[in-house]
Amino acid sequence: MPCVFEYEVKFQNIAVTGGVPLRIRSLLDRNQFHDPDGEAAALGIDDAAWSMFGQVWPSSLVLADVVQAHELRGKRILEIGCGLAIPSLVACQRGADVTALDRHPLAAEFLRENLLLNALPPLPFRRRNWFEADAQLGKFDLIIASDVLYERHHPESLSIFIQRHASPVAEILVVDPNRGHQAKFAHHMKAFGYAYKETRVACTWENGEAYKGRMLAYSR
Repeated sequence: MPCVFEYEVKFQNIAVTGGVPLRIRSLLDRNQFHDPDGEAAALGIDDAAWSMFGQVWPSSLVLADVVQAHELRGKRILEIGCGLAIPSLVACQRGADVTALDRHPLAAEFLRENLLLNALPPLPFRRRNWFEADAQLGKFDLIIASDVLYERHHPESLSIFIQRHASPVAEILVVDPNRGHQAKFAHHMKAFGYAYKETRVACTWENGEAYKGRMLAYSR
């Protein structure tokens, strides 16, 4: 008989500065794994990286706070590499037009469950990564992402994807935990005509864990 893999989840309350707390279903820990048909492996997601989409990452919490305070009215919004899509859930709470995008096979399922947990309406989801063209995705006025510049080739591929899907007048907000690729990303974005502002972020969570990173803001 074929092997059947299981994974465990947990539930936690996420505080959003100035907003309504979220109830989030996430993977229990980074040791979880469930790819019985090899779907994730076929997408290039190895065993060690499989659980990453299902964690609550500090950078996503910082971005969620930013989204809560940002002007969203009249904007079409895209979250790239959303994972658990906590910033998208915050935008959805505020009644915004937001689409979430991630390549992981279970990202859509977790998004549906978290929308239900928070009594939120359905939210458009695209199962894609930013290495692929997507003619049906369209253009967006605000593109957001957190902790997506973790490989050397990501600054170029992400900037190209943004260029394809950003409206002529657009804002880009990326929270990065100082992974060291910000300068290269800024170089590519400036080549596409974006003005750039970088803000250092430092905070301490309720559990005492310190966070240091940067808010990368681009506009044109």
